[in-house]
Amino acid sequence: MSEHTPHHEVLRDPADFSLVLGGPLFQALRRAHLSDNELHLVGQRIGVIALFCWLPLLVLSALQGNLLQGRLAVPFLYDFEAHGRFLVVVPLLIIAELIVHQRMRVLVKQFVERKLIPAGAMERFNAAIDSALRLRNSTAAEVLLLAVVYGVGVQLIWRQYTALDANTWYSTASADGSQLTLAGVWLGYVSLPVFQFLLLRWYFRLFIWMRFLWQVSRIELVLSPIHPDRLGGLGFLAGTTFAFMPLLLAHGALLAGNLANRILYLGAPLLSFKYEIIALVIVLLAVVLVPLLVFAPRLAEVKRTGLLEYGALAQHYAQEFDSKWLRGGAPANESLLGSPDIQSLSDLNNSLQIIAGMRVAPITRDTLIRLAAAIVAPLSPLVLTMMPLEELISRLVKILF
Repeated sequence: MSEHTPHHEVLRDPADFSLVLGGPLFQALRRAHLSDNELHLVGQRIGVIALFCWLPLLVLSALQGNLLQGRLAVPFLYDFEAHGRFLVVVPLLIIAELIVHQRMRVLVKQFVERKLIPAGAMERFNAAIDSALRLRNSTAAEVLLLAVVYGVGVQLIWRQYTALDANTWYSTASADGSQLTLAGVWLGYVSLPVFQFLLLRWYFRLFIWMRFLWQVSRIELVLSPIHPDRLGGLGFLAGTTFAFMPLLLAHGALLAGNLANRILYLGAPLLSFKYEIIALVIVLLAVVLVPLLVFAPRLAEVKRTGLLEYGALAQHYAQEFDSKWLRGGAPANESLLGSPDIQSLSDLNNSLQIIAGMRVAPITRDTLIRLAAAIVAPLSPLVLTMMPLEELISRLVKILF
């Protein structure tokens, strides 16, 4: 969609609001017939991008005799990190685009259809939409991401912190320092930049998402303290976090590949990385869930006001009920049995219970558990480096039964 699409067109078709349908890369994929307007053709994108990153590494490693065990500590076919990064993580990053697009495309429409935006604030709401779309479509942003990838991601982070300090298929030690092999050159200047660009592009989209929600939260939303979702009517936002599960799985798989190499080839025990695993879980949960906390102040205010207002209403009604039915105020011909006053009192009590149970953030324990499980699931095979499979199964059986 063009940056200049009118506001009413954005709201008419919820598919127009998307975190992923935009930017130079998206347009390039469309021209290359690797995507359409709805991000279909996922298999083609995965095949082309993943093989573009991975297949030359296989061929160049074979040409230099670095495929199998021999003089190298880590030959190409035994590099779990490389295979995981390009054959698992890259596909997950691509799949995540389609899932996020499909699951979150109705977000804008929900705010409008639920009448959460007051009429006087529609201009501000539309401005937030336009601002998000301009950032999403920004050419300058993606050029900056490429600069960061080549200036920091490859030259600093990979070569200084994540590359193994051993003879591998991508680099060998010499008197002049570490030297890249032919496969290492392709890895450092083609494959890794593609991977890191896709990853940074996702972080940029998450920034757009958080910024959009923050701008919407500044609007005086029409929230109801007695809404059954116990979130004032914002309960639909809770489900958006699960759209990011493929992204969380990708990060778990990325860490799993890195740790597998260090455990198997450098002899490091799995438990020595427990703090890295915990940190990853905490950071990723924060990345996905913190954007929803921008509504917490408004929800807390709605809850406080609701307790006061409905509490006063309940007090007034209870006094009248007491006066009518216990102090002789009821007409002689009116029976208490079947009186609508009883049902009204019960309804009012239910409303107060809903307000008292109202949450100030669309985050639940179930959400935390499911998202954390998605992060650590790719790491679970590494437990086999600590004990044989038979022993692991035996312990699980004892725990479960």
